[in-house]
Amino acid sequence: MEYTQQSGPREPDVPATREQVAEALEQLAFLAVRHLTNRDISFTAASTLGRLSREGPSRLTALAADEGVTQPSMTQLIQRLERQGLVTRVDDPQDGRVVLVAITDAGRELLAERRRGRTNRLAELLATLSPEDQQALATAVHAAAPAFQRLVDNAARARKAPGSTAS
Repeated sequence: MEYTQQSGPREPDVPATREQVAEALEQLAFLAVRHLTNRDISFTAASTLGRLSREGPSRLTALAADEGVTQPSMTQLIQRLERQGLVTRVDDPQDGRVVLVAITDAGRELLAERRRGRTNRLAELLATLSPEDQQALATAVHAAAPAFQRLVDNAARARKAPGSTAS
């Protein structure tokens, strides 16, 4: 998928429109997915490991729902990750009849290696920019970081809201 700048350049003192912000974020997502992501495991596997790392052990049915896949598909994924030593099944302390999926130390290390790889690839890409462009990005990130975090938090809340169709 190629991206072109639909809105063209804008004057520095003129605020970006909501559409321009959305386009810029879409281009960043494209950069992250296509140029920074290591394809050693599937997106769903990486997302599942990340979720387990952030949120702790979870029921397989909840993982399937959160990742937008069927329970049989998640079962197969968890079996593969388990064979690779990246997840393990543990008893639910509240209900002994329930089994939860938990990330292992090897799974956490894989996530850390992937993060280091993305950081290194991004640093290499940033080095291709002029010092002025690098400073502009640094300034923009500093100013926008709180808003980015709120955007992520709002998206997570919307996804978990009852009756939400977000995926």
